[in-house]
This record gives sequence, structure tokens and C-alpha cells, in this order.
Amino acid sequence: MKRKLTAYISILIFSIGIAAAQTSAPVIVKTFPTVSPESVGLSSERLKRIDENANAWIADGRLNGCVALIIRNGKIAYHKAFGYNDDAKKEPLRTDNIFRIASQTKAITSVAVMILYEEGKFLLDDPISKYIPEFAKPTVLDKFNEADSSYTTVPAKSEITIRQLLTHTSGIGYAQIGSKEANGIYAKNNVTAGIGIENGRLLATDIKKLAKLPLMHNPGEKFTYGLNTDVLGYFVEVMSGMTLDQFFSKRIFQPLGMNDTYFYLPSSKSKRMARLFAEKDGKVSVIEKEENGSWTINANYPTSPGTYFSGGGGLSSTIYDYAILLQMLLNGGAYGNTRLLSHNTVRLMTMNQIGDLFQTGTENKFGFGFSIITENGSRLSPSRAGTFAWGGLFSTSYWVDPKEDMLVIIYRQMWGPHITDTDRAFKPLVYQAIND
Repeated sequence: MKRKLTAYISILIFSIGIAAAQTSAPVIVKTFPTVSPESVGLSSERLKRIDENANAWIADGRLNGCVALIIRNGKIAYHKAFGYNDDAKKEPLRTDNIFRIASQTKAITSVAVMILYEEGKFLLDDPISKYIPEFAKPTVLDKFNEADSSYTTVPAKSEITIRQLLTHTSGIGYAQIGSKEANGIYAKNNVTAGIGIENGRLLATDIKKLAKLPLMHNPGEKFTYGLNTDVLGYFVEVMSGMTLDQFFSKRIFQPLGMNDTYFYLPSSKSKRMARLFAEKDGKVSVIEKEENGSWTINANYPTSPGTYFSGGGGLSSTIYDYAILLQMLLNGGAYGNTRLLSHNTVRLMTMNQIGDLFQTGTENKFGFGFSIITENGSRLSPSRAGTFAWGGLFSTSYWVDPKEDMLVIIYRQMWGPHITDTDRAFKPLVYQAIND
């Protein structure tokens, strides 16, 4: 009897284990071993030039610090932090610090949209008004009075499509960082860029107000960087029945193992938040808030509770977490044992989707959430044609070069007149280290 009971208990425990395994989340197989640079065609000696330049930028006051990551052939060849995270220079910046990634959120929202697209929820050329009725019968700005932000409108020639929102060709402008017309009209109607929003405010409220405001031009006529991806964030909420943070967590972050990416950080991780710096009068110092006209950004917004989930700019993340997202795209939609998108959907996202139009002020095209370097545009930097890239307001930046099987990310949390100089210098420093 005792032997039978023991056998029964063993079978029961085994059965419970099988059931638990079947219902638990999939095991994430990480694909980022750290290897010698030489094993993936990079030169250790030449990579030292990145170190030398990063330390020089910090020494001469252009940066407080930065974190840089190079992954080639799916392997980490370079991952370093430089500089400091406080005024007294006692706390070093670390590779696991969490950064405000702002517009790098757009790529994640675009992935969310395309997940729903693959499920047959909509077609790319559907009008957005089919799902958010407030966008029906759009108007276009005709005349604008800068003195009081009053305006007149004319009917738009067509409705806005989901494809146009993904490509920033809808005619929607940007609040606070856009044209004088967009800034004025959106400010008058209390529509914001989505960063540092007070607790209790909802994305749905702002998007419904935005829907009734005039477009800066007719849909499809120009590339105008704007609040398109915030609209898409609300679209994801409408289509999924979840808030955007819930959708991101359940459908993207958990499956990929992105454990450090949030709209609002849990208190257990708030100490890892990188501080925000500014270069003023030749000195670099921490800032608690930034005032730009009528726009005030509280630097601590990611560590405060919030209810506004900006698909265009609200997330914070580590450099490693974001590399997982980019590697998934570079892999054609899969990471480890998780397939998030099909390779043809990734192809759509990372090819020219704006036809004969050009991204404002460049020779580059635009896909679904990314700038795309053209053959002609590739003459301006070492990146090869087909490289897709973007960055964020607080000086985070990335690019993915499929022809080199390489993704590169540099994170800073800084505003200042020399930040673009470090961007321009960093890219050739990476490419010159290729040695195969």
C-alpha cells in the first residue's frame, strides 16, 4: 500500500510539472553571447578609437557619459559605458542604466501595429476613421494667424490611412516640437507631444481632440514628422482592448524577454534611471526639468506614476533590451525561440514606403517607423543602403545595417550644442573597426 501511494504521488507531481510547463511563459533563448571582436570581423585595436573619443568628449565637456553597443552576427562585440551619472562624478554610468528613449518608442508601436496586421485585424490602406470615427472628414489648414493661433481650413482631399500614419505622411504635425502652425494650434487645444504628462490623463482623450484639428497638408502629399505614432498607439488600444502598456508587455516585452522597458518604472528599478544632463556655457550639469517656451519637461517623469502611454515617445529602456528588439527585426521577425513577425512583414517595415517623397531635409526614405538609407544617401556616411535607423529626443540613437549583419546603439541623456557632433563622429568610428 505504501509503495502504491508513493508511486501515485510521484505520478501526480510529474503530471503537475507537465501541466505547469505547458501553461507557463515560453523560455526565452537569448542570442547575445559576448565574443572577441575578431571572431565577428571587427578589430579590437581599432575599436579602442571609440574609447579614446568617448573619453575625449567627456573630458572636454561635450558629454557627461554614454553607453555604446555593437552586435554583429548576433553576438556582442562591444558593450561599454563611459563617464558619470552625477555632477560630482562619483557615480559611473553603467551599461544597465535605464534611459529615456523617447521617439525610439515609435519602432515598438509600429511592431505592435504590424502584429495586429498579421492577425487580419485591418488593411494598411484602411482609413483610420474606420476604427477611430473622430478622424472622419478631416480638414487641412488654409490660413494661420500667428498672433492668436486662429486658423481657417478647407476639406482634405482624402481620408488618412493607417499606412500614412506609419510613414508620417498623414499631414498630422507635432505638438511642441513641430512647425509654428502645429505648435500654436495644438497648444491652444492642449494637445502635447506625449512626454511627461500628468498622472490621470489618457491617450484616448488627446487623440480624439487631435482628430478634429486641421492637418498641415493633404494626406499623402508630404513627409511631416508628427503625432502619427501616438495615434497608432491609441489604434492598438482600440483594436486589442488593452491599454498600450498592457499590449506591449503581453505581446512584445514578455515574449522577447525585454525585462527593463517601461512607460513608468517600478520603484524597484527607479535607481537605475540615468540622470538627464545639459551642456550650458561650456559646462555639463544635471537638470531636473527643461523649459522650452510653454513646454516644461520634468526629468523624473519615468519614475513617477502615470496613465498616459505615448506610442510616439513614452518609453524608457536599457541598451540591451532595445538591442533585443532590433535583433528580432534583423533576424526577420524572430528572436531566440519566439517569432513575433513574419520576415515579409519586417521587409515591409524596413523598405521605402513613401515613394518619391523624401524624409524632411535628407536624401533618405521612410518605412514603418524607421528612416531608410537610400543608395544615394549612403554616400553621406559609412552606412550602407538599406540601413534602417532612428533615435530619441534625449540623445539616444541606433541603426541596423543588414548588409553588415550589424546593429549599433549609443545612449546618452543629454541636451547641448555638441551632441550632434558626437553622433557624426561615432558612426565612422564603428565602421572603421570592420576588419573582414
